[in-house]
Amino acid sequence: MPRRICPPLLIGALLLGACSDLMVPDYNNPSIEELESDPSRAGVNAAATGLLVTARNNIASPNAYVSLIGILGRESYNFDPAEPRFITEMLAGPMSPSGAFGGNIWAVRYRNIRNANVVLGAVEKVPAFSEAEKEAIRGFAKTMQALDFLLVINARDTNGAPIDVNHPLNDLNLNPPKIEPKGVVLQHIAALLDAADGHLQRAGGEFPFPMSSGFDDFATPAQFRQLNRALRARVAAYMGAYPQALTALQGSFLNTAAPLTLGAYNTYASGSGETPNTLVAATIRAHPSIATDAERRADGSVDRRVAEKIVQVAPRSQAGLSSDLGFAIYSSNTSPVAIVRNEELILLRAEARWFTGDKHGAMEDLNFIRQSSGGLAAVAEPATDAAFVSELLKQRRYSLLFEGHRWIDLRRFGRLDQLPKDVGTHVVHSKFPIPEAECLARNLSGECGAG
Repeated sequence: MPRRICPPLLIGALLLGACSDLMVPDYNNPSIEELESDPSRAGVNAAATGLLVTARNNIASPNAYVSLIGILGRESYNFDPAEPRFITEMLAGPMSPSGAFGGNIWAVRYRNIRNANVVLGAVEKVPAFSEAEKEAIRGFAKTMQALDFLLVINARDTNGAPIDVNHPLNDLNLNPPKIEPKGVVLQHIAALLDAADGHLQRAGGEFPFPMSSGFDDFATPAQFRQLNRALRARVAAYMGAYPQALTALQGSFLNTAAPLTLGAYNTYASGSGETPNTLVAATIRAHPSIATDAERRADGSVDRRVAEKIVQVAPRSQAGLSSDLGFAIYSSNTSPVAIVRNEELILLRAEARWFTGDKHGAMEDLNFIRQSSGGLAAVAEPATDAAFVSELLKQRRYSLLFEGHRWIDLRRFGRLDQLPKDVGTHVVHSKFPIPEAECLARNLSGECGAG
Protein backbone atom coordinates (compact mmCIF):
# COMPACT_ATOMS: atom_id res chain seq x y z
CA MET A 1 0.00 0.00 0.00
CA PRO A 2 1.43 3.47 -0.85
CA ARG A 3 2.67 5.57 2.02
CA ARG A 4 4.00 9.09 2.43
CA ILE A 5 7.68 9.85 2.84
CA CYS A 6 7.94 12.26 5.76
CA PRO A 7 11.22 14.15 6.20
CA PRO A 8 11.74 16.35 9.26
CA LEU A 9 10.89 20.01 9.08
CA LEU A 10 13.29 22.22 7.19
CA ILE A 11 13.73 25.82 8.26
CA GLY A 12 10.52 27.61 9.07
CA ALA A 13 7.95 26.99 6.37
CA LEU A 14 10.38 25.68 3.77
CA LEU A 15 9.00 22.20 4.33
CA LEU A 16 5.94 23.19 6.34
CA GLY A 17 3.80 20.23 7.19
CA ALA A 18 6.71 17.78 7.37
CA CYS A 19 4.87 14.99 5.58
CA SER A 20 5.78 14.88 1.91
CA ASP A 21 3.32 14.02 -0.83
CA LEU A 22 5.89 11.93 -2.65
CA MET A 23 3.95 8.68 -2.80
CA VAL A 24 6.05 5.53 -2.83
CA PRO A 25 4.52 2.07 -3.23
CA ASP A 26 5.67 -0.20 -0.47
CA TYR A 27 8.49 -1.95 -2.32
CA ASN A 28 10.07 -3.73 0.66
CA ASN A 29 9.10 -0.70 2.78
CA PRO A 30 11.38 1.91 1.17
CA SER A 31 11.86 5.00 3.30
CA ILE A 32 13.44 8.33 2.54
CA GLU A 33 16.50 7.10 4.40
CA GLU A 34 16.71 4.12 2.04
CA LEU A 35 16.25 6.34 -1.00
CA GLU A 36 19.20 8.40 0.23
CA SER A 37 21.44 5.53 1.34
CA ASP A 38 20.43 2.27 -0.38
CA PRO A 39 17.82 2.99 -3.08
CA SER A 40 16.32 0.40 -5.40
CA ARG A 41 15.26 0.74 -9.01
CA ALA A 42 11.60 0.30 -8.07
CA GLY A 43 11.84 2.84 -5.26
CA VAL A 44 13.48 5.49 -7.45
CA ASN A 45 10.93 4.97 -10.22
CA ALA A 46 8.06 5.30 -7.75
CA ALA A 47 9.63 8.42 -6.27
CA ALA A 48 10.03 9.96 -9.73
CA THR A 49 6.35 9.38 -10.48
CA GLY A 50 5.63 10.86 -7.06
CA LEU A 51 6.99 14.21 -8.26
CA LEU A 52 3.89 14.45 -10.47
CA VAL A 53 1.66 13.74 -7.47
CA THR A 54 3.08 16.61 -5.44
CA ALA A 55 3.27 18.90 -8.48
CA ARG A 56 -0.52 19.02 -8.67
CA ASN A 57 -0.96 19.83 -4.98
CA ASN A 58 -1.77 23.40 -3.88
CA ILE A 59 -2.77 24.24 -7.45
CA ALA A 60 -6.49 23.51 -7.87
CA SER A 61 -8.21 24.27 -4.57
CA PRO A 62 -9.85 27.54 -3.46
CA ASN A 63 -6.84 28.50 -1.34
CA ALA A 64 -4.16 27.54 -3.86
CA TYR A 65 -2.22 28.86 -6.82
CA VAL A 66 -4.83 29.29 -9.58
CA SER A 67 -7.50 30.69 -7.27
CA LEU A 68 -5.27 33.08 -5.32
CA ILE A 69 -3.51 34.39 -8.44
CA GLY A 70 -6.97 34.74 -9.98
CA ILE A 71 -8.22 36.85 -7.08
CA LEU A 72 -5.18 39.12 -7.19
CA GLY A 73 -5.58 39.50 -10.96
CA ARG A 74 -9.30 40.31 -10.65
CA GLU A 75 -10.32 37.21 -12.54
CA SER A 76 -12.21 35.64 -9.64
CA TYR A 77 -13.75 36.08 -6.23
CA ASN A 78 -14.25 33.56 -3.47
CA PHE A 79 -17.40 34.40 -1.51
CA ASP A 80 -16.78 31.91 1.28
CA PRO A 81 -18.66 33.13 4.37
CA ALA A 82 -16.55 30.87 6.57
CA GLU A 83 -13.26 32.35 5.29
CA PRO A 84 -13.30 36.16 4.94
CA ARG A 85 -9.57 36.31 4.19
CA PHE A 86 -10.29 35.67 0.51
CA ILE A 87 -11.43 39.29 0.60
CA THR A 88 -9.88 40.86 3.70
CA GLU A 89 -6.36 39.69 2.86
CA MET A 90 -6.32 39.10 -0.87
CA LEU A 91 -8.26 42.20 -1.88
CA ALA A 92 -8.20 44.62 1.07
CA GLY A 93 -4.82 43.60 2.47
CA PRO A 94 -2.33 43.38 3.92
CA MET A 95 -1.35 39.78 3.31
CA SER A 96 -0.16 38.10 6.47
CA PRO A 97 3.18 36.29 6.15
CA SER A 98 2.22 34.03 9.06
CA GLY A 99 -1.08 32.82 7.64
CA ALA A 100 -2.43 30.42 5.06
CA PHE A 101 -2.89 33.17 2.47
CA GLY A 102 0.16 35.45 2.41
CA GLY A 103 2.32 32.50 3.46
CA ASN A 104 0.95 30.27 0.71
CA ILE A 105 2.55 28.98 -2.52
CA TRP A 106 5.73 28.03 -0.71
CA ALA A 107 5.86 24.88 1.43
CA VAL A 108 4.48 22.39 -1.11
CA ARG A 109 6.72 23.76 -3.84
CA TYR A 110 9.89 23.44 -1.74
CA ARG A 111 8.74 20.01 -0.60
CA ASN A 112 8.69 18.85 -4.21
CA ILE A 113 12.03 20.52 -4.93
CA ARG A 114 13.51 18.49 -2.08
CA ASN A 115 11.78 15.34 -3.34
CA ALA A 116 13.43 15.90 -6.74
CA ASN A 117 16.82 16.29 -5.08
CA VAL A 118 16.26 12.98 -3.28
CA VAL A 119 15.49 11.34 -6.65
CA LEU A 120 18.55 12.92 -8.29
CA GLY A 121 20.78 11.65 -5.51
CA ALA A 122 19.24 8.20 -5.42
CA VAL A 123 19.49 7.51 -9.15
CA GLU A 124 23.27 7.78 -8.98
CA LYS A 125 23.38 4.85 -6.54
CA VAL A 126 21.33 2.33 -8.52
CA PRO A 127 23.46 0.24 -10.92
CA ALA A 128 20.30 -1.37 -12.31
CA PHE A 129 19.62 1.80 -14.29
CA SER A 130 21.33 2.20 -17.64
CA GLU A 131 23.05 5.53 -18.24
CA ALA A 132 20.30 6.47 -20.71
CA GLU A 133 17.66 5.77 -18.05
CA LYS A 134 19.56 7.85 -15.52
CA GLU A 135 19.69 10.73 -17.97
CA ALA A 136 15.93 10.45 -18.49
CA ILE A 137 15.31 10.65 -14.74
CA ARG A 138 17.74 13.56 -14.34
CA GLY A 139 16.09 15.52 -17.14
CA PHE A 140 12.61 14.88 -15.77
CA ALA A 141 13.46 15.72 -12.15
CA LYS A 142 15.27 18.96 -12.99
CA THR A 143 12.42 20.10 -15.22
CA MET A 144 9.94 19.51 -12.40
CA GLN A 145 12.21 21.39 -9.98
CA ALA A 146 12.34 24.34 -12.36
CA LEU A 147 8.55 24.44 -12.52
CA ASP A 148 8.28 24.50 -8.73
CA PHE A 149 10.85 27.29 -8.41
CA LEU A 150 8.94 29.22 -11.09
CA LEU A 151 5.68 29.01 -9.14
CA VAL A 152 7.45 30.29 -6.02
CA ILE A 153 9.03 33.30 -7.74
CA ASN A 154 5.81 34.05 -9.64
CA ALA A 155 4.23 34.58 -6.23
CA ARG A 156 7.14 36.35 -4.46
CA ASP A 157 8.46 38.44 -7.38
CA THR A 158 10.99 41.01 -6.08
CA ASN A 159 10.91 39.50 -2.59
CA GLY A 160 12.97 36.68 -4.09
CA ALA A 161 13.36 33.10 -2.88
CA PRO A 162 16.03 30.63 -1.66
CA ILE A 163 17.59 28.41 -4.32
CA ASP A 164 20.56 26.78 -2.55
CA VAL A 165 18.39 24.19 -0.79
CA ASN A 166 20.06 20.90 -1.75
CA HIS A 167 21.64 20.26 1.64
CA PRO A 168 20.91 17.92 4.57
CA LEU A 169 18.00 19.15 6.64
CA ASN A 170 20.14 19.70 9.72
CA ASP A 171 22.49 21.92 7.71
CA LEU A 172 19.57 23.92 6.37
CA ASN A 173 18.20 24.37 9.87
CA LEU A 174 21.55 25.66 11.12
CA ASN A 175 22.41 27.71 8.04
CA PRO A 176 19.28 28.83 6.20
CA PRO A 177 20.01 29.52 2.52
CA LYS A 178 20.12 33.09 1.34
CA ILE A 179 16.96 34.57 -0.13
CA GLU A 180 18.09 35.40 -3.65
CA PRO A 181 16.80 38.28 -5.82
CA LYS A 182 14.20 37.56 -8.50
CA GLY A 183 16.73 37.83 -11.34
CA VAL A 184 19.01 35.25 -9.73
CA VAL A 185 16.08 32.89 -9.17
CA LEU A 186 14.99 33.17 -12.81
CA GLN A 187 18.56 32.52 -13.96
CA HIS A 188 18.63 29.45 -11.73
CA ILE A 189 15.36 28.21 -13.25
CA ALA A 190 16.69 28.78 -16.77
CA ALA A 191 19.89 26.89 -15.91
CA LEU A 192 17.91 23.97 -14.49
CA LEU A 193 15.80 23.76 -17.64
CA ASP A 194 18.86 23.93 -19.89
CA ALA A 195 20.65 21.26 -17.86
CA ALA A 196 17.54 19.09 -18.02
CA ASP A 197 17.38 19.57 -21.78
CA GLY A 198 20.91 18.22 -22.08
CA HIS A 199 20.02 15.17 -19.97
CA LEU A 200 16.92 14.49 -22.04
CA GLN A 201 18.92 14.63 -25.28
CA ARG A 202 21.13 11.86 -23.94
CA ALA A 203 18.22 9.77 -22.63
CA GLY A 204 16.84 6.64 -24.21
CA GLY A 205 13.53 6.21 -25.97
CA GLU A 206 11.43 5.78 -22.82
CA PHE A 207 11.19 6.86 -19.21
CA PRO A 208 11.73 3.94 -16.81
CA PHE A 209 8.76 5.11 -14.71
CA PRO A 210 5.09 5.78 -15.59
CA MET A 211 3.82 9.29 -16.29
CA SER A 212 0.38 10.64 -15.41
CA SER A 213 -2.32 10.99 -18.05
CA GLY A 214 -1.79 14.76 -18.05
CA PHE A 215 1.56 14.09 -19.74
CA ASP A 216 0.26 11.70 -22.40
CA ASP A 217 1.75 13.85 -25.17
CA PHE A 218 5.11 14.08 -23.36
CA ALA A 219 5.54 10.50 -22.20
CA THR A 220 8.96 9.89 -23.78
CA PRO A 221 12.17 11.84 -23.17
CA ALA A 222 12.07 13.25 -26.71
CA GLN A 223 8.51 14.48 -26.23
CA PHE A 224 9.25 15.73 -22.73
CA ARG A 225 12.05 17.85 -24.17
CA GLN A 226 9.38 19.80 -26.05
CA LEU A 227 7.63 20.50 -22.76
CA ASN A 228 10.94 21.52 -21.21
CA ARG A 229 11.56 23.97 -24.06
CA ALA A 230 8.05 25.37 -23.69
CA LEU A 231 8.72 26.20 -20.04
CA ARG A 232 12.11 27.62 -21.00
CA ALA A 233 10.40 29.96 -23.46
CA ARG A 234 8.05 31.19 -20.74
CA VAL A 235 10.98 31.87 -18.42
CA ALA A 236 12.89 33.69 -21.16
CA ALA A 237 9.88 35.91 -21.84
CA TYR A 238 9.60 36.69 -18.13
CA MET A 239 13.26 37.72 -18.24
CA GLY A 240 12.78 39.83 -21.37
CA ALA A 241 15.28 37.56 -23.16
CA TYR A 242 13.28 37.34 -26.37
CA PRO A 243 15.91 35.82 -28.71
CA GLN A 244 16.26 32.99 -26.18
CA ALA A 245 12.48 32.66 -26.07
CA LEU A 246 12.31 32.23 -29.84
CA THR A 247 15.07 29.61 -29.78
CA ALA A 248 13.30 27.67 -27.04
CA LEU A 249 9.99 27.85 -28.88
CA GLN A 250 11.59 26.24 -31.94
CA GLY A 251 12.22 23.16 -29.82
CA SER A 252 8.82 23.21 -28.12
CA PHE A 253 5.48 21.73 -29.19
CA LEU A 254 4.19 25.03 -30.63
CA ASN A 255 2.06 24.16 -33.64
CA THR A 256 -0.63 26.35 -35.21
CA ALA A 257 -2.05 23.25 -36.92
CA ALA A 258 -2.54 21.45 -33.61
CA PRO A 259 -5.33 21.98 -31.06
CA LEU A 260 -4.79 25.02 -28.86
CA THR A 261 -5.47 22.75 -25.89
CA LEU A 262 -2.44 20.56 -26.66
CA GLY A 263 -0.23 20.65 -23.60
CA ALA A 264 0.74 19.26 -20.21
CA TYR A 265 -1.79 19.20 -17.38
CA ASN A 266 -2.05 18.49 -13.69
CA THR A 267 -4.69 15.80 -13.38
CA TYR A 268 -7.17 15.20 -10.57
CA ALA A 269 -9.53 12.46 -9.44
CA SER A 270 -12.27 12.02 -6.88
CA GLY A 271 -11.66 8.49 -5.65
CA SER A 272 -10.41 7.39 -2.26
CA GLY A 273 -6.92 8.71 -1.60
CA GLU A 274 -7.01 10.90 -4.70
CA THR A 275 -6.65 14.67 -5.04
CA PRO A 276 -9.79 16.35 -6.46
CA ASN A 277 -9.96 19.66 -8.32
CA THR A 278 -12.00 21.86 -5.98
CA LEU A 279 -12.01 24.98 -8.15
CA VAL A 280 -15.60 23.91 -8.80
CA ALA A 281 -16.47 25.21 -5.31
CA ALA A 282 -19.85 26.96 -5.25
CA THR A 283 -18.30 29.99 -3.56
CA ILE A 284 -16.00 30.84 -6.50
CA ARG A 285 -17.28 33.44 -8.94
CA ALA A 286 -15.86 35.12 -12.04
CA HIS A 287 -15.08 38.82 -11.92
CA PRO A 288 -17.81 40.78 -13.78
CA SER A 289 -15.19 42.71 -15.79
CA ILE A 290 -14.39 39.55 -17.74
CA ALA A 291 -17.72 39.90 -19.52
CA THR A 292 -17.97 43.70 -19.63
CA ASP A 293 -14.45 44.13 -21.07
CA ALA A 294 -14.81 41.45 -23.74
CA GLU A 295 -14.90 42.30 -27.44
CA ARG A 296 -17.82 41.42 -29.67
CA ARG A 297 -17.70 39.25 -32.75
CA ALA A 298 -18.94 40.35 -36.17
CA ASP A 299 -22.43 38.99 -35.43
CA GLY A 300 -22.63 40.87 -32.14
CA SER A 301 -21.99 37.83 -29.94
CA VAL A 302 -19.34 37.94 -27.25
CA ASP A 303 -15.75 36.73 -27.65
CA ARG A 304 -15.97 32.94 -28.06
CA ARG A 305 -13.62 32.41 -25.13
CA VAL A 306 -16.05 34.18 -22.79
CA ALA A 307 -18.99 32.25 -24.18
CA GLU A 308 -17.19 28.96 -23.59
CA LYS A 309 -15.50 29.70 -20.26
CA ILE A 310 -18.02 31.87 -18.38
CA VAL A 311 -21.57 30.91 -17.39
CA GLN A 312 -24.47 32.66 -15.69
CA VAL A 313 -25.01 31.35 -12.16
CA ALA A 314 -26.93 32.30 -9.04
CA PRO A 315 -25.62 35.63 -7.73
CA ARG A 316 -23.46 35.74 -4.60
CA SER A 317 -22.41 38.80 -2.61
CA GLN A 318 -20.06 39.57 0.24
CA ALA A 319 -18.37 42.67 1.67
CA GLY A 320 -19.69 45.00 -1.03
CA LEU A 321 -18.82 42.65 -3.90
CA SER A 322 -21.13 40.60 -6.06
CA SER A 323 -21.12 38.42 -9.17
CA ASP A 324 -23.57 36.22 -11.03
CA LEU A 325 -20.88 34.71 -13.26
CA GLY A 326 -19.16 31.38 -12.80
CA PHE A 327 -16.40 29.45 -14.56
CA ALA A 328 -17.13 26.62 -16.97
CA ILE A 329 -13.40 25.92 -17.33
CA TYR A 330 -13.31 23.44 -14.46
CA SER A 331 -16.61 21.62 -14.75
CA SER A 332 -15.96 18.86 -12.22
CA ASN A 333 -13.54 17.79 -9.53
CA THR A 334 -11.73 15.68 -12.12
CA SER A 335 -11.04 18.59 -14.51
CA PRO A 336 -7.34 18.96 -15.38
CA VAL A 337 -5.45 22.23 -14.90
CA ALA A 338 -3.05 23.35 -17.60
CA ILE A 339 0.67 23.62 -16.89
CA VAL A 340 1.46 24.98 -20.36
CA ARG A 341 -0.59 24.84 -23.57
CA ASN A 342 -0.08 25.39 -27.28
CA GLU A 343 -2.19 28.56 -27.10
CA GLU A 344 0.21 30.14 -24.62
CA LEU A 345 3.18 29.22 -26.80
CA ILE A 346 1.70 30.99 -29.83
CA LEU A 347 1.13 34.08 -27.70
CA LEU A 348 4.67 33.86 -26.35
CA ARG A 349 5.96 33.74 -29.91
CA ALA A 350 3.90 36.80 -30.80
CA GLU A 351 5.47 38.65 -27.87
CA ALA A 352 9.01 37.50 -28.69
CA ARG A 353 8.65 38.25 -32.39
CA TRP A 354 7.43 41.79 -31.73
CA PHE A 355 10.27 42.62 -29.38
CA THR A 356 12.89 41.20 -31.76
CA GLY A 357 11.65 43.28 -34.67
CA ASP A 358 9.43 40.79 -36.48
CA LYS A 359 6.23 42.79 -36.13
CA HIS A 360 4.55 41.15 -39.10
CA GLY A 361 5.12 37.69 -37.64
CA ALA A 362 3.95 38.89 -34.23
CA MET A 363 0.66 40.10 -35.67
CA GLU A 364 0.20 36.87 -37.60
CA ASP A 365 0.36 34.98 -34.31
CA LEU A 366 -1.78 37.46 -32.40
CA ASN A 367 -4.46 37.55 -35.08
CA PHE A 368 -4.37 33.77 -35.34
CA ILE A 369 -5.37 33.61 -31.67
CA ARG A 370 -7.96 36.37 -32.05
CA GLN A 371 -9.62 34.50 -34.91
CA SER A 372 -9.17 30.84 -33.99
CA SER A 373 -9.72 31.15 -30.24
CA GLY A 374 -11.84 34.27 -29.85
CA GLY A 375 -13.72 34.23 -33.14
CA LEU A 376 -12.76 37.88 -33.53
CA ALA A 377 -11.70 39.85 -36.57
CA ALA A 378 -8.02 40.51 -37.22
CA VAL A 379 -6.59 43.87 -36.15
CA ALA A 380 -4.00 46.08 -37.82
CA GLU A 381 -0.43 46.32 -36.60
CA PRO A 382 -0.29 48.67 -33.58
CA ALA A 383 1.70 51.87 -33.99
CA THR A 384 3.60 51.58 -30.71
CA ASP A 385 5.04 48.99 -28.36
CA ALA A 386 2.57 50.10 -25.68
CA ALA A 387 -0.38 49.52 -28.01
CA PHE A 388 0.95 46.08 -28.93
CA VAL A 389 1.31 45.16 -25.26
CA SER A 390 -2.29 46.23 -24.65
CA GLU A 391 -3.49 43.92 -27.41
CA LEU A 392 -1.20 41.10 -26.27
CA LEU A 393 -2.41 41.35 -22.68
CA LYS A 394 -6.02 41.32 -23.82
CA GLN A 395 -5.51 38.12 -25.78
CA ARG A 396 -3.56 36.49 -22.96
CA ARG A 397 -6.30 37.50 -20.52
CA TYR A 398 -9.01 35.63 -22.40
CA SER A 399 -6.96 32.78 -23.86
CA LEU A 400 -5.38 31.87 -20.50
CA LEU A 401 -8.34 32.83 -18.33
CA PHE A 402 -8.20 31.49 -14.76
CA GLU A 403 -5.08 29.43 -15.43
CA GLY A 404 -2.79 31.57 -13.26
CA HIS A 405 -1.39 34.22 -15.64
CA ARG A 406 -3.13 37.61 -15.66
CA TRP A 407 -1.70 39.05 -12.41
CA ILE A 408 1.80 37.96 -13.46
CA ASP A 409 1.38 39.37 -16.98
CA LEU A 410 0.18 42.79 -15.81
CA ARG A 411 2.99 42.95 -13.27
CA ARG A 412 5.76 42.12 -15.71
CA PHE A 413 4.59 44.87 -18.06
CA GLY A 414 4.16 47.40 -15.24
CA ARG A 415 0.37 47.56 -15.57
CA LEU A 416 -0.96 46.37 -12.23
CA ASP A 417 -2.50 49.83 -11.80
CA GLN A 418 -5.00 48.87 -14.51
CA LEU A 419 -6.65 46.32 -12.21
CA PRO A 420 -9.97 47.54 -10.80
CA LYS A 421 -10.51 48.24 -7.11
CA ASP A 422 -14.13 47.25 -6.62
CA VAL A 423 -14.19 48.82 -3.15
CA GLY A 424 -12.34 52.02 -2.35
CA THR A 425 -10.37 50.43 0.49
CA HIS A 426 -9.04 47.62 -1.68
CA VAL A 427 -5.41 47.42 -2.79
CA VAL A 428 -3.56 45.79 -5.67
CA HIS A 429 -0.91 43.46 -4.31
CA SER A 430 2.27 43.09 -6.35
CA LYS A 431 3.75 40.08 -4.51
CA PHE A 432 3.30 37.63 -1.68
CA PRO A 433 5.41 38.12 1.45
CA ILE A 434 8.17 35.73 2.45
CA PRO A 435 6.63 33.44 5.09
CA GLU A 436 7.25 34.70 8.60
CA ALA A 437 8.93 31.49 9.74
CA GLU A 438 11.52 31.93 6.98
CA CYS A 439 12.28 35.44 8.19
CA LEU A 440 12.59 34.32 11.80
CA ALA A 441 14.90 31.47 10.85
CA ARG A 442 17.26 34.10 9.40
CA ASN A 443 16.88 36.46 12.38
CA LEU A 444 15.07 38.94 10.20
CA SER A 445 12.06 40.84 11.49
CA GLY A 446 9.04 42.26 9.73
CA GLU A 447 8.83 41.95 5.98
CA CYS A 448 11.95 40.26 4.70
CA GLY A 449 13.17 39.35 1.26
CA ALA A 450 16.07 39.61 -1.10
CA GLY A 451 15.92 43.39 -0.83
